[in-house]
Amino acid sequence: MYLSELKLWNFRKFGGGNIFTDRNEIRKPDLEVQFQNGLNVLIGENDSGKTAIIDAIKLVLKTHSTEWIRVNIEDFHETTKRFRIECIFRGFEGKDEEAMHFTEWFGMEGEGESAEPYLRLIMDIQHNGDRVMPFEVRAGVDDIGSPLSAEAREYLKTTYLKPLRDAEQELVPRRNSRLSQILEGHEVFKGKADNHELKTISRCFDCLIQKYFDRDYVDKNCTESDCSIKDKFLLKIGSEIKIRENLNIYIQKFLGEIESRAKFGVVSPKLKNILEGLKLSFDTEFDPGLGTQNLLFIAAELLNLDRSDWTGLRLGLIEELEAHLHPQAQLRVIEYQQTFIKERKKEKKDIQFILTTHSPNLGSKIDLKNLIICFEKQVFPLGDEKTELNIGDYIFLQRFLDVTKANLFFAKGIILVEGWAEEILLPSLARKVGIDLTQKGVSIVNVGGTSFLRYGKIYQRKDGKKMQIPVAIITDLDVKPDEELIYENGKTKKDIAKESKEQKFNGQTVKTFISPHWTLEYCLFKSLSLGDAFQNVVKAVHSSTDFNNFEQKLIEKIENKSLYKTEIAYRLANVIEESLLKSKQSENGEIEIASVKMENNDKPIMYLIDAIKYVTGEK
Repeated sequence: MYLSELKLWNFRKFGGGNIFTDRNEIRKPDLEVQFQNGLNVLIGENDSGKTAIIDAIKLVLKTHSTEWIRVNIEDFHETTKRFRIECIFRGFEGKDEEAMHFTEWFGMEGEGESAEPYLRLIMDIQHNGDRVMPFEVRAGVDDIGSPLSAEAREYLKTTYLKPLRDAEQELVPRRNSRLSQILEGHEVFKGKADNHELKTISRCFDCLIQKYFDRDYVDKNCTESDCSIKDKFLLKIGSEIKIRENLNIYIQKFLGEIESRAKFGVVSPKLKNILEGLKLSFDTEFDPGLGTQNLLFIAAELLNLDRSDWTGLRLGLIEELEAHLHPQAQLRVIEYQQTFIKERKKEKKDIQFILTTHSPNLGSKIDLKNLIICFEKQVFPLGDEKTELNIGDYIFLQRFLDVTKANLFFAKGIILVEGWAEEILLPSLARKVGIDLTQKGVSIVNVGGTSFLRYGKIYQRKDGKKMQIPVAIITDLDVKPDEELIYENGKTKKDIAKESKEQKFNGQTVKTFISPHWTLEYCLFKSLSLGDAFQNVVKAVHSSTDFNNFEQKLIEKIENKSLYKTEIAYRLANVIEESLLKSKQSENGEIEIASVKMENNDKPIMYLIDAIKYVTGEK
């Protein structure tokens, strides 16, 4: 079984302000998240709701650790006094050992032989302004359900790793340590509290400790041969035995004539106490740092999820998987998690992970179909039934979506460009018109060619949910200057090229911005604002070239691909930046901008400025 859906009403930031007072009149949820049976990664900027989703699951299901999870008034959306969480589980077919824990709460989907069971959990909570009212987890097919038994809830607990986790503290000996909980639930220890081999080992150790301080001590549970072996360890004991003798003298002085003597020993030989005394570490001499300890902790939790005798939910919740891990370690962990899931599926084990991340490194490595973008109080799964991406697009993006391009998963606006020249030039051009792309949360993604459609379709949905993330595609017209006025079917070749690109790339929030002339470089040459600076830069970069007829020579270099576009863009961006830095204060206090001056209606480069304004919401 696996968690298939999560529905939220008025939980934290996910609320519509509507009040539902009748249990039988449950409106459409404020958030609905669909999860896959396997890996699910919630990705997005800060405060996009990733943690709220994880916490909602924890509230309903609880965790295998002993952490205290409680509901606070702050969990209610704004001024609302009631929130609701539903968790729906599927995947019970053919798994009778899992299904038997929940049969009385099952609903059925479908008809006849194709009908499949599902489990719906409901948490409906209210507060009166001062405190949260008593509540219970219920289950059933209607909106109210019936109470879910404590035994059934035990089989729905999750494994949870919090962000910025202190792995070292989780793995050291202490009462109710996470390590003891993991081991106690393992089939090697589960149900063997009375007769486990570790208890015998512990009793022998206790005997040895007591004989260390009292040579005459005899353990009635030990055989003669056992005691003779222990005696060999005590041959070197000298003055240590006086510790107990002196201690007893003090005690007798305190207690008077009462015959009570002190006894050294180890903790009570209960299996739980023994396991709480264990620590987990590496068998090397080096002192591992937080990252290495974190890997050990994750490995221990996998041990808990992989128990062969467990017939309950196998769900791991991990916040910020990348915590304390360097990029290569992040990749190794996520790669193995994906492999781990596939291997266990062959054994008919449904192991599910729901992760959160801020790491573009992880975003670039995870299969797109496993990603769920969180943005503006909504979630957008990137599965093939949700987006306009086809099988070929997924394969292409899996290969070419690298760390720098994965920044798009955290952006409030995206500009897709063909190459380095646009990527280098646009931030400086934006600052020149008074817009800081970094402050606006805009990512410029260099697709390294004209494969805009594949990247754009990430943001084009077929599930009816519109992503409110503006995506601007900046591309060249690709019509040479001497071909612009060639007519075909009553339209110029220039018009046909423009319409073709717009029809191909535009859709939903994806909008195409096409150069009015041949290429970016030709538009820069035509620009009223940047034309002179562009010509000076080109001449400096191609210092050995005769530019008496600049336009003709520029056309030749663009055609034969000998123009150093990246270097030219870099130097031109520096000129624009210098024009911003070389402001000087006049005597009357006014600011004068030196060098490059932006014209108000510079048509050759207006498509660049329009794209910048579109993704930033500027007018």
